[in-house]
Amino acid sequence: MTTLFESQAPRPLADCLRPLTLDEVVGQAHLLAEDAPLGRMLASGRMVSLLLWGPPGTGKTTIARLLAEHTNLHFEPLSAVFSGVADLRKVFEASKNRREAGRGTLLFVDEIHRFNRAQQDGFLPYVEDGTVTLLGATTENPSFELNTALLSRLQVFVLNRLDDAALEELLVRSEKLDKKPLPLDKDARAALRAMADGDGRYLLNMTEEISLLPPELILDTAALTEIVQKRMPLYDKAQEAHYNLISALHKSLRGSDVDASLYWLARMLVGGEDPRYIARRLVRFASEDVGMADPNALPHSIAAWEAYERIGSPEGELAIAQCVIYLATAPKSNAVYNAMKSAMRTAKETGSLSPPKHILNAPTGLMKGLGYGKGYEYDPDAEDGFSGQDYFPEEMIRANLYRPRGKGFEKEIVKRLDYWRKLRQDKKRDDGRGEA
Repeated sequence: MTTLFESQAPRPLADCLRPLTLDEVVGQAHLLAEDAPLGRMLASGRMVSLLLWGPPGTGKTTIARLLAEHTNLHFEPLSAVFSGVADLRKVFEASKNRREAGRGTLLFVDEIHRFNRAQQDGFLPYVEDGTVTLLGATTENPSFELNTALLSRLQVFVLNRLDDAALEELLVRSEKLDKKPLPLDKDARAALRAMADGDGRYLLNMTEEISLLPPELILDTAALTEIVQKRMPLYDKAQEAHYNLISALHKSLRGSDVDASLYWLARMLVGGEDPRYIARRLVRFASEDVGMADPNALPHSIAAWEAYERIGSPEGELAIAQCVIYLATAPKSNAVYNAMKSAMRTAKETGSLSPPKHILNAPTGLMKGLGYGKGYEYDPDAEDGFSGQDYFPEEMIRANLYRPRGKGFEKEIVKRLDYWRKLRQDKKRDDGRGEA
């Protein structure tokens, strides 16, 4: 119950505008609409253990509280940030007693990923036997942060970052509550929504600050940025955003989309990623996705890495950007990557076969007597500079491991391989082995 003094205490705008019904929640219709998963669940009158996963400021806690109001369960809120094993034991004990009295418990755990693996295991028996219906909220990818056993007992619902329309709705609601328009021109209003980066709470906190300005003062974008601090993009170098963005960069490069590649590079750098990590990925990309389609890709990527090491930030980041442009616009071929995989597989399958004796050196008389080096032809002295000898083990049929696709410089390589293949066929040996 709210006391008289509590009702008169100042409250943040975000708390004043907290939705009182699920219909008032913005940006999550894919979950809350009548034909959406949570909407159907509420309509059926059932409640199962579930996990709300989404970025900050998207309504996870609000949705959890409103879901509790739609059930006949006792609502028990808990924050993993401020709770430990002792707190969990008290909750579970109270839930057991409540269950014996005929009432269930809806246990809401905010930031559930903060609990360690052992603490998460502690939930299992109580969720399993229905002592508690668990409702967790997390900003982190549950695949990485939650125990598999616990995750298997939860339905996972993904909340979206608030889009521009949802953020505008929050601005309109704040103006109705304050009974006056925000002192922003059209561009500044759009800039304010962009600064929020999908976080409704952050938007309302900025709005609260702006609403204190004189109403006759209309801010443009430049004036707005002087008053409020732009939010840094969400990026955790040790978590999912790190892997998502480097994957986006890699696939944009592979797709030869130079503009998207530069965008994802900038997103990582703005987020505070170590440029050396990006440089290492570019070296990998040069071999894995460009390969012999442009043999200069690898030395170019190494040169960009070395340039950054010598110059440092921010100037050295230009060398990385140049490399990104080079790789994005280079012809692509994974023939080297596939050839190496095939070679590794063939090597494992063929075991410890020895090289043919004619290509083995014979530094001693004994080795020479055993046939080491016998019949070897020195290719530079051969006609066409190509002897056509076989260099695979004698017990093995020739394997065609490298298959260039004719992209970029590979067109020349294809011509060379076809030429040598024809010479080899013209100079067949009497060993009876053909090509695979």
